[in-house]
Order: sequence, then structure tokens, then C-alpha cells
Amino acid sequence: MKKENYTISIYTENNIGLLNRISAIFLRRHINLESFTASVSEIKDVFRFIIVVQITEEQVKKIIGQIEKQIEVIKAFYHTDDETIYQETALFKVASKLLFEDRQIQNVIKSSNANIVTVTPEFFVLEKTGRRNDVEALYNELEPYGLMQFVRSGRIAITKDKMHISKILENFAVETV
Repeated sequence: MKKENYTISIYTENNIGLLNRISAIFLRRHINLESFTASVSEIKDVFRFIIVVQITEEQVKKIIGQIEKQIEVIKAFYHTDDETIYQETALFKVASKLLFEDRQIQNVIKSSNANIVTVTPEFFVLEKTGRRNDVEALYNELEPYGLMQFVRSGRIAITKDKMHISKILENFAVETV
């Protein structure tokens, strides 16, 4: 079977130790996490983990089954890249003198649709939101100028198709009250 990127969405209660147990499921199978993000969901007191892995569909089905056995997990889903709308955000810290002394860096900023977040006498910070290849392209263009710092978020994603998870989560919220 062919390996491809899968975005795994896990809706959970917010309990201590759950992240360790979920990561252990991947560790036992020697699967590397490409990206990991956690946030609140659209339902009060329900959290969402988004994990990106590159594996086969057979593997992802087994992993979803193991994840859903965790008592705090309400529901887990997996989707391919084609089935989701996804983004990442990155911050780039660059020496301020370059912004004023090298006009080419201004062209890089404009062509990449990056935003200047802040400018100080010592540095400026750019923010770029997009797909991973967009962020990496900007990184490659800025690297020769000397990046002072760089950080990229994990993937955030929503499905293209209508999901009925909100109804499941609303029922869960009512049951836990």
C-alpha cells in the first residue's frame, strides 16, 4: 500500500496524560509525527488534536481504532490532504538593517504575501500563513539574508465535507453536565 499524508483529528476531554498515551500509540508503531496541534474545539470543554502522519490507509485505520479506545477520546477521524483545507503559520525574525539596505528583501516580502508583524531598530518579524511548501519557499528565500529566528506552527485543518461531529459533541457536552 502507498503511504500518504493523513490528517488525524481527535476530539477529547482535556485530561492530564492523554497526550502521552496518544503519542505512545504512534511510538509503538515507529510512526513519526509530521505535525501536531492542539486547541479548543467548537464545543465548550472539548479539545481537538490535529496530527499529521505519512502512513498507509491500513495503518491509519488501526491507529484510529487504538486512539478511540482511550477513555477521554470522544471521536477520532482521518482525512487525506485532498479532503481538508489546511494551513500553517510561520514567524521569521530578520535583522532590521536588511529591510532598509537591501531592496531585494522587500521584493521577497511582497511576492510571498508575508505580513510584517513588528519592526524594531534591531529586527523585524514577518508572518506567513499558507501551505507548508509556501512557508518553506519563503524560508529558502530569506535564509541567505541570515534568519535570527524561525518558528512554524503545526497544521490546522478543517474538512471540506460536512461533518456531523458538532452534533456528537453537543450530545457529549449535555451528557457530561
